[in-house]
Amino acid sequence: MFEPLHTPLLPRQSFYARLRRHGLFAVLTLVVSVGIGMAGYHFFEGLGWIDAYTNAAMILSGMGPLDPIKSAGGRLFVGTYSLFSGVVFLTTVGFFLMPILHRLLHKFHLETGKTRDK
Repeated sequence: MFEPLHTPLLPRQSFYARLRRHGLFAVLTLVVSVGIGMAGYHFFEGLGWIDAYTNAAMILSGMGPLDPIKSAGGRLFVGTYSLFSGVVFLTTVGFFLMPILHRLLHKFHLETGKTRDK
């Protein structure tokens, strides 16, 4: 997927296309994750869709729910969704930053052509 160490970097247009693909995947992952949270809040806790969205977005961003959780099923869902959200959020950020970090590592890699004597 990425160019190996000793090959030249892709042109800027290809890099931007790769960054757009990674960004689109990251946004879609977050949209699906918020959708899962909204459905869980709506069906387990009986919240309206706007309140379900707000709670799901708050948990996904790491801030915690706004409304108190009333049912045992809701508590099980919210606990599981919180664990899921932490992993998804960090993984998505890492996936989005991957092309940028890869390009930086290529830019800063210096080869002198000399071998080190032992």
